[in-house]
Amino acid sequence: MGPSDLDDLVATEGDRADIERERMAVEPDDLLTLIYTSGTTGPPKGVQLTHHSMMYAVQAFQDVIDFPEGARVVSYLPMAHIAERATGHYIPIALGHTVTCCPNPREVIAYLPEVRPSWFFAVPRIWEKLKAGLEAMVESEQDEERKRALKWALDVGHRKVRAEQAGEPVSEELEQEHAKADELVLSKLRGQLGLDQLEAVYVGAAPTPLAVLEFFHAIGVPVAELWGLSESTGSGALNLPGKIKLGTVGQVTPGMEMKLAGDGEVLIRGPQVMKGYRNLPDKTAETIDADGWLHTGDIGELDEDGYLKIVDRKKELIITAGGKNISPANIEAKLKAHSLIGTACVIGDDKPFVSALIVLDADVAPAWAAQQGIEDTSLDALAQDERVRAEVQRGVDDVNSQVSKVEGVKKFTILGSDWLPGGDELTPTMKLKRKPVAQKYAAEIEAMYAR
Repeated sequence: MGPSDLDDLVATEGDRADIERERMAVEPDDLLTLIYTSGTTGPPKGVQLTHHSMMYAVQAFQDVIDFPEGARVVSYLPMAHIAERATGHYIPIALGHTVTCCPNPREVIAYLPEVRPSWFFAVPRIWEKLKAGLEAMVESEQDEERKRALKWALDVGHRKVRAEQAGEPVSEELEQEHAKADELVLSKLRGQLGLDQLEAVYVGAAPTPLAVLEFFHAIGVPVAELWGLSESTGSGALNLPGKIKLGTVGQVTPGMEMKLAGDGEVLIRGPQVMKGYRNLPDKTAETIDADGWLHTGDIGELDEDGYLKIVDRKKELIITAGGKNISPANIEAKLKAHSLIGTACVIGDDKPFVSALIVLDADVAPAWAAQQGIEDTSLDALAQDERVRAEVQRGVDDVNSQVSKVEGVKKFTILGSDWLPGGDELTPTMKLKRKPVAQKYAAEIEAMYAR
């Protein structure tokens, strides 16, 4: 949009002098917007964010990421999501980026090749589905020579990433092999995906399986985890470009402070912390203490370099009948790494063992079933098919091999329905509504413990 277009736009909004007076009257501590919490652990609360908080977030982002002139963004998540409100709305407006709107989040992957975003934020499910799609493409490749080339390039990429993440030197031989793999295969994959012009690429809002992160780093798309809350203008910690540590959400956002409470709860303080909850002074006082520390409700661990690993929500930790503390989100993320599993809800609070409700991926599972010669590929039919159950069991067994015995999923139930954002089971930002799930599927849960 050029200057004349902006003049025309302003003219339609009223007198320019009046608009300028209104603009100048806005103070940094004035309310910018209300963001309502997802309500996973209680009634939604109106988070009050100020102009100063958001503009500080804009400046912090600009300081650490080298955005090109005319950077491009795809906006596709619900605007109820603080990450989308910031990354798809406020930051692009403040920095003059181009925004392409995708009305249906399920179609965002198809938008990428046309937009070729300069930076991209996605929830874990997007990356999980993209990985599953790419792996299915490789396996179904009919040209044996091309199939071998794809597998070779992915193997080279994985070996390089693993060495780098382990802090090991990358041999000259591996560097040369990777350069060849990137030129012949990986760069072309990135081009096909539309992820070949990225300056920064992030994932957040829920735990992301390590295998998913490593896969994208292997093809040269450095997906990095970040962490934040509505109450902190969506920010808290992030992995900076070139300083990414897989399995962590990064270091504290520049200009903010972070520490852990005695029980491991993550506390943050700084200019991006909310003004308070709308008309809820008691809840505000419970969340922000007298010294200005925001009690996030997340349990975390800090390593020697100040990188944060989120364990789980404090209120969502499972305590088994045997008194063991377990993170359901950690197990759910591992389960969702299997391509057939779209969503999982781990059960076990005050129970003798851990179980899980499993929802099949509505796109991948029917396609997989058709390849296996299964005629009825509806989710309801697949949930009862022994071949599907055997494949899901393999995924569960793989997860159980990665966790302690007490964390292992002993039983699971495959549901014959899909869980959609904003439905009975998921918030608009795809977080689990654990209590409603437990109530809605009480019979299925009870059956797993009655056998």
